[in-house]
Amino acid sequence: MPSSRSNEIASRLAEVRARIGEAAVRAGRSPADVRLIAVSKTFPVEDIRRAYDAGQLDFGENRVQDALQKVDSTSDTSIRWHLIGHLQSNKARKAVEACPVIHSIDSVDLLRRVDRAAGEAGRCPDLLVQVDLALEPTKHGVPIDEVPGILEAARSCTAVRLVGLMLLPPLTENPEDTRVWFRRLRKERDRLLARGSSVPLPELSMGMSHDFEVAVEEGATMVRVGSAIFGSR
Repeated sequence: MPSSRSNEIASRLAEVRARIGEAAVRAGRSPADVRLIAVSKTFPVEDIRRAYDAGQLDFGENRVQDALQKVDSTSDTSIRWHLIGHLQSNKARKAVEACPVIHSIDSVDLLRRVDRAAGEAGRCPDLLVQVDLALEPTKHGVPIDEVPGILEAARSCTAVRLVGLMLLPPLTENPEDTRVWFRRLRKERDRLLARGSSVPLPELSMGMSHDFEVAVEEGATMVRVGSAIFGSR
């Protein structure tokens, strides 16, 4: 018999999925075009399994070491792990072993290190470039004018696949205040493509628990939601 915690997580998941669907419809998009990533950092493996049993397949962790532990503890599942936090270059090998999707590429050097590590490990992860549109000194990410250099470097990669852009906008209580940043990332992506980028960039990873509906309305294809699913940390 499901526990009360299992029912709570299943109910929260259903609500988040419904809100994603409604936001997608408002924007004239298909709900199927938005991937929900359940951010499980600080939550126990038991909660991850409860979400998995409720149909959730994509999970995100901020730290490589935490991801490795949880990957090992859920090796009997078909969970798809995403590294959504900052990646130190010396942990590239462990990152590609743990996560088939890495959202936090922020330099040409890191891109090449991850590509080399993936090749040596026989992995083919999908990568996203983390963009810092607001140029916040406390956050990782690259200015938008450095993204073309990373895209150019990706052309010579042999193991990884660069699939999109990720954004952490300035923190604000009002979700509407983040709309300008989400819209700008989408427009910057479209501008890169219009200028002849050889990397298609189909993915836009943006939006968290407090603003994922706005992100979906502005074109997000991945939303990273933690507390709205698992509760307060």
